[in-house]
Amino acid sequence: MAIDTEAVKKHIRGLIEALGENPDREGLKETPDRVARMYEEVFEGIGYTNHEIAQMYNKTFEEELEFENYSQDVVIVRDIDIFSYCEHHLALMYDMKVTVAYVPNGKVIGLSKIARIADMVSKRLQLQERIGTDIADIISEVTDSPDVAVLIEGNHSCMSARGIKKPNAKTYTTTLRGRFKTDTGLQMRLK
Repeated sequence: MAIDTEAVKKHIRGLIEALGENPDREGLKETPDRVARMYEEVFEGIGYTNHEIAQMYNKTFEEELEFENYSQDVVIVRDIDIFSYCEHHLALMYDMKVTVAYVPNGKVIGLSKIARIADMVSKRLQLQERIGTDIADIISEVTDSPDVAVLIEGNHSCMSARGIKKPNAKTYTTTLRGRFKTDTGLQMRLK
């Protein structure tokens, strides 16, 4: 589903009016258009299912790889920067760092694809918990590995800029699949 930019412009103009501002004043004249273009970019992931994202980034390498003891091999990509918008307040979730790990099951995914998957998943109205679940689902589908872990650390402006106003509060979520749930050796490799 494509973002209806004309509807976004109309509603942003209405929001500006509802806030008691004049949408025709110099600084706000082009704001509805700017916001609509920004939303097309930052909410791009809304237009795709997890399966469609997996198909977009389904570039794996199988040949020339020998996994003699693949149960001990782990691919870990740390500190993938993302941001998203909380679906409860439409507030920014920022300074988010994602770690993705998986045990190869006969093939590996290109490293840049892991970051692209994390980025696309974040471009939705989201919960931090669901971002981890979505990334894990997609990585598992692309790699055929049931053993996936996703760790996320993030700040939420609904915690820092409003309400409780705790700017140093961070939220940590962990999504563990397959042997990452039970194998303490694999879990230790995430630290």
